[in-house]
Amino acid sequence: MPRMFGTDGVRGLANRDISAELALGLGAAAARVLTVAAGAEGRRPRAVIGRDTRISGDFLSAALAAGLTSAGVDVVEVGVLPTPGVAHLTATTDVDLGVVISASHNPMPDNGIKFFAHGGFKLEDAIEDAIEASLGAAWDRPIADGVGRIEEDARAADRTYIDHLVAATGRPLEGLRIAIDCANGAASDIAPLALREAGADVVVINASPDGRNINDDCGSTHPEQLQAVTVASGAAFGVAFDGDADRCIAVDHEGTIVDGDQIMGILATAFKEHGRLAEDTLVVTVMSNLGLILAMREAGIRTVQTAVGDRYVLEAMRAGGFSLGGEQSGHIIASDHATTGDGLLTALLLAARVVETGRSLAELGSIVTRLPQTLVNVPDVDKVRAGTDEGLRDAVAAAEQRLGDTGRVLLRPSGTEALVRVMVEAATQEEADAVAGELADVVRARVALG
Repeated sequence: MPRMFGTDGVRGLANRDISAELALGLGAAAARVLTVAAGAEGRRPRAVIGRDTRISGDFLSAALAAGLTSAGVDVVEVGVLPTPGVAHLTATTDVDLGVVISASHNPMPDNGIKFFAHGGFKLEDAIEDAIEASLGAAWDRPIADGVGRIEEDARAADRTYIDHLVAATGRPLEGLRIAIDCANGAASDIAPLALREAGADVVVINASPDGRNINDDCGSTHPEQLQAVTVASGAAFGVAFDGDADRCIAVDHEGTIVDGDQIMGILATAFKEHGRLAEDTLVVTVMSNLGLILAMREAGIRTVQTAVGDRYVLEAMRAGGFSLGGEQSGHIIASDHATTGDGLLTALLLAARVVETGRSLAELGSIVTRLPQTLVNVPDVDKVRAGTDEGLRDAVAAAEQRLGDTGRVLLRPSGTEALVRVMVEAATQEEADAVAGELADVVRARVALG
């Protein structure tokens, strides 16, 4: 049986895969596992629950709160709040665990449940497995005044998170016009307030959630509206968040995309300049563009590469004591200020760098010259043999030798499908396309199923 928990919690079609019954069970199971892990025996444990704007968040929040309180946990429901806001509350207030109901950038019919342990960090695999194993197991239910209580505290939670964001900015943003696309998601109220309190002149789009329009042709996965509005409004730059605002991408004043790799390059050089880049190291995933790696090398910054997923970036950061890392998709973790990826924090740090340097985002982002990248998905193949087949390994080695220092090859098996992703970067798009096509043919020939 596959694991219930993926790289970012439990996710699927709301009311089918992610049902009220599942949420109820997960709440009770997480309470039993995480309150023990947090050392909450002998006192009444507390949890905070936040969600994005999906209509299904209402019934899932109610079910999770019921599960937690049935296990003796007092619950604070903060309503709609970005994922990093819930993580911040879990890290800085007197709670033992946090829960976010969101499917991030997925379409509205989906939803998900992810937990934060005491301290605001995502769960380790072993803890997730313990929660899954506890589902349906017999347990002693508290009675009488042993059951938990539910309170609502959205206003105080919003205020705490906004104050944290503004304090992290480090400098006023007066005179800076920023366009923001809130994806009709969890950032819709918080992001405009935080940026305005930091001093920015803010042009806002897609901040009218109705429970159905989250991520609907907007936000970080659909930046076309933001590109047009940024140019039309004369903004210095624009940022687009995803549904739960744990990531963002940017566009410069001409509407050109500035992706997570470029944002990391900008922030890494800023942190290094101010002595805040621990060990002069940036943590990235294997999918970050080689152009970022080369740019950081030129700037005297070491890069550490991890598997894809911000949880793996954070694991490497914590293990090495590093202060900055992230993904090409815009999940950026600045560990001096946050325990998880935070799109709003990233936007504010980026704005502060623009103000500090007096340079445009386009100029700052030019530190990273993106190499042409081609990704080919090869379905119906044996993923295990793809990692051991000598003929395929020889073909990859030959391709890497052909590409030299200005290219690379990556073969990644899918986590859920009989599929291998072939990614090639090269000095030209034509070369990247050609090498990726050739290697895809080798994968099909060597490790096809059947």
